[in-house]
Amino acid sequence: MEARDVLKRPIITERAAAQMEENKYTFEVDSAATKIDIKNAVEEVFKVKVTRVATLKVPGKVRRMGRHVGRTPSWKKAIVTIEKGQRIPFFEGA
Repeated sequence: MEARDVLKRPIITERAAAQMEENKYTFEVDSAATKIDIKNAVEEVFKVKVTRVATLKVPGKVRRMGRHVGRTPSWKKAIVTIEKGQRIPFFEGA
């Protein structure tokens, strides 16, 4: 799996921004990606040393449009901790 295929997009929320102070960055990742795939992808794309990867699956929510009921898709989130003193400049502008 290519590094660009593993990382789909960064998650930039208030909580994720607070975690950046602790060198933790949040990404939406491919649902088939493993922790090792995610670690290698982040190290390759951003040129940083990853110390820890935590993953979780976010379940889809039930949504209604009038009388029709549907679901939003489920997705996978990864919280990546990098070495102290390193930064990912992509997130700093947000």
